[in-house]
Amino acid sequence: MKQVLIYSLIFFFVVPIHNMVAQQDEPLLHIRGSVRESDTYKPIPKVNIEINGGAYTITDMQGRFTIKAKKGDELIVRHKDFETIYYTIINEERITIEVEPVVRKNVNSKFRRDIKRFNSLIDSALVYKKKDVAKSIKFVGEALTQSSSISQNAEAYQVLAEVYMFWKQYDLAVTNYRISLQNIEINDSKLGLAKAYELNKNYQESIETYNAINKKELGNYQLVTLYEGLGDTNFSIKDYDASLKAYQKALSIAKKHLISPKVVDLNSKIAQTYNAKGEVEAAEAYFDNSMNLATQQTKKRALEEKVTVADFQNINRNYDKEIELRKEIIEDVLEVETDSVIENESALTLQKQNYKIGSAYALQKDYDNAIPYLEKSIEEADDKEDLIVKKDATKKLSDLFVDTGNYQKALETFRAYTEVVDELYVKREQELSQADRFRRNISEQQNRITSLESDRALNESLVAERNKNQQILIYALIGGMLLLTVTAFVMYKYIKQQRLANNLLALKSLRSQMNPHFIFNALNSVNSFIASNDERTANKYLSDFSHLMRSVLENSEEDFIPLQKEIELLDLYTKLEHFRFKDKFDYSITVDEAVAISEYQIPPMLLQPYIENAVWHGLRYKTEKGHLYISIDKKNSNEITISVSDDGIGRERSKALKTEHQKRQNSKGMGNIKKRVAILNEMYKDKVDVFIDNYQDEEDTGTKVVVTLKKD
Repeated sequence: MKQVLIYSLIFFFVVPIHNMVAQQDEPLLHIRGSVRESDTYKPIPKVNIEINGGAYTITDMQGRFTIKAKKGDELIVRHKDFETIYYTIINEERITIEVEPVVRKNVNSKFRRDIKRFNSLIDSALVYKKKDVAKSIKFVGEALTQSSSISQNAEAYQVLAEVYMFWKQYDLAVTNYRISLQNIEINDSKLGLAKAYELNKNYQESIETYNAINKKELGNYQLVTLYEGLGDTNFSIKDYDASLKAYQKALSIAKKHLISPKVVDLNSKIAQTYNAKGEVEAAEAYFDNSMNLATQQTKKRALEEKVTVADFQNINRNYDKEIELRKEIIEDVLEVETDSVIENESALTLQKQNYKIGSAYALQKDYDNAIPYLEKSIEEADDKEDLIVKKDATKKLSDLFVDTGNYQKALETFRAYTEVVDELYVKREQELSQADRFRRNISEQQNRITSLESDRALNESLVAERNKNQQILIYALIGGMLLLTVTAFVMYKYIKQQRLANNLLALKSLRSQMNPHFIFNALNSVNSFIASNDERTANKYLSDFSHLMRSVLENSEEDFIPLQKEIELLDLYTKLEHFRFKDKFDYSITVDEAVAISEYQIPPMLLQPYIENAVWHGLRYKTEKGHLYISIDKKNSNEITISVSDDGIGRERSKALKTEHQKRQNSKGMGNIKKRVAILNEMYKDKVDVFIDNYQDEEDTGTKVVVTLKKD
């Protein structure tokens, strides 16, 4: 960046001033280009493109841009993802700017070659645009065969439309701009279509197209072009107020962004519009502006503006000013002709200027000055083979000889006029024949391209149909997979519900098996009290037993109950067992203060069988008075342990004392508890764990049951 700045400063101070002045005379070039990543050739959109003279635009989604510039102007390319690039305009050829990407990617060399081949064909079409229309169209057709994307299709048809615009085939230009826009909507194509509509006299379509363009998306030069085009179209339909409004808007933008060539054109067009409205003074003011500004452009542009002003003076019968301007034009044209060829179609030709000076003198009845200029016009026209001007000048000269009474000269001149008319008639026939052949040739070329487009459309239709069938197959497969997935999910949910129902049924069955066993033992205890004639104790026992049974029945349908309620049930049950075996054991229930019992749930009567086993099979056979310990302790933040331990005779001695019937009953009871815990853990994700071990290593070892309970 520093080196570029140094070189720019050296260039500014070292290059002679006259070179910079000469640069002002260079015509504007229509520069096309694109910005791409160097390795993938992927286009980069929204790159800032600026000319040091003030023109500005950005690249589109295909990385392309168009901008007006002069030979020698500096093109500045800026973007946040790469260093600023400076490029000096040499000619009108396409510029492809390749930049280093932020992230390197794999190179697709075929993709790069295809794009370069396509761009080369488009460049060739542009080179031949003004020289050989047939070749230009041929190159566009070849480019379309190489096209691999809709963006390339759009560019090819846009270039073809521009070729037709140059050769004044406006109807074909309209057709191809529209095809281009069907591929991709590009603002340059929209502006071109609107202009083609105007030149093809589709004025309302032109205005609608201009107004439909999103102005926020346009660069400065494009905005000027849009409003200038609107002004031209409204001028053509004689809506001069709308025309002036559009021209003034375009002029404001052109001045703000230093688009000097357009400033000249727009001052001139505003002047012509005021003149058409009959506001001559306003027209003269703008023509003065355009004349002064034109002198700062190329000499040819200054002359063209003088011709426009001279025509204005003629319309308003200011013949002296007109004559003065046209004499200046004649002097300057001689200088311009040394550098460039002025075609007969140009308004700058000497024969036309001499003819108009002669006509202006004739309108002033100054025949002495009019005749020499008309004779000079005829001489120039004859030399340049401009039969139209020669015809008009000869007819005008014949009329002047009649007006001056020189009938002999008038007759001779009239005969010369008829000869020119005959010669012009023959030439016109030849031109019409050539124009017809030219039109047929262009039509054939266009038909070939249209046929190519039809073939492409057919191929795309076939591809689309094949893709559609593939999509249908893919969607069918996806639908089948979704159906299978839904079916599997429904089956899974059904199996899960069935398993849950089975588990609930199994739990209910296990609870129903436990309750009669408990009730049977309790009634045996009542029976023993009655047998011993202890009526008061029997009544007390029955009261507590009924209270316990009511609670058991209330909780019989629940999988889990609050731990607080389970502690109350255990306390009541242990109290009942203690009634019968007071001389055999004492008991204690302790709850650690760190345990928040309200936060835990437990299966109802889960611990009762373990307490029952401890009393009936451990403590009852002990020779000395034993003790039953029930304690609830905190294990961690999410778990507690509930321990049921006794210092009875232990599991081994108890097993030896049991009858076969007692063994079966005990085995069945413990089995039910294990099944119940297993089902609950399956349903509630391992919420309960039971561990049984010896309580102590002594003669009366006792038994210890530890139940681990997780928080909800």
